[in-house]
Amino acid sequence: MSDLPLSATREKNSVLSRVQDFAWNSAIIRKILVLALLALAWELSARYSAKPILFPSFIETMRALWEALTTENLLAASWASLSVLLKGYVIALFLAFVFVSLAVVSRFVRELLQTLITMFNPLPAIALLPVAMLWFGLGEKSLLVVLVHAVMWPFALATLTGFESVPETQRLVGRNYGLRGPSYVIRILIPAALPSILYGMKIAWAFAWRTLIAAELVFGVSSSSGGLGWFIFRNRNELFTDKVFAGLAMVIIIGLVVEGVIFRIVENVTVRRWGMQR
Repeated sequence: MSDLPLSATREKNSVLSRVQDFAWNSAIIRKILVLALLALAWELSARYSAKPILFPSFIETMRALWEALTTENLLAASWASLSVLLKGYVIALFLAFVFVSLAVVSRFVRELLQTLITMFNPLPAIALLPVAMLWFGLGEKSLLVVLVHAVMWPFALATLTGFESVPETQRLVGRNYGLRGPSYVIRILIPAALPSILYGMKIAWAFAWRTLIAAELVFGVSSSSGGLGWFIFRNRNELFTDKVFAGLAMVIIIGLVVEGVIFRIVENVTVRRWGMQR
């Protein structure tokens, strides 16, 4: 009977130790902790500056975000931005993948692609917006032009680098099985280069997201329409700084969801599950 309290204490300590280990090793909990610390730093900095018209606090921003989601059109504006972004993103991925696949089987196409990447990858996509507006006017087509430019070149560079880094032994296996053309790319190159392809998709998504918001700000000035960019611009003109920060917070939240949930799920069911990435 005297050993029962001691064993119960040991079991309790063991449970607490396992919980602590899980909390420390869980990436989700660590990210939540980081976000909480950033929110606390934001709140303290805003209170210290005491200038809500210039720098609203975290609590004020969250209150404005809830109000914009429930009583204004922030949710519709977010969907408008995302729908355009997804169209440009898919078009750019398709074009880049076709281009890279042709570059694998043709030296001329490879040199052409590398030259185009060297020329256009450093060029900011938003710099093409005035030209796109001249050619296609104010509308979705101009946005799609800058989005395709923002996505295509970094994704093509990452995919081409991944294809070129495939070990020669794997290439020989494919050739020995008689794989040529599309079957060779699909069965040999894509599985081996999948980490680089996913990395390129994430980088391209980040480029596209920030390019879209900047482009919508310009479109908002010109045509009084748009998604999240126009929401931010309109509230800035009306000096609703808390709603401006709410729009920026919505941009960050969408980015965190895409990066931390969607891409994480894709990585877990592919490269992490197959042992290609830690």
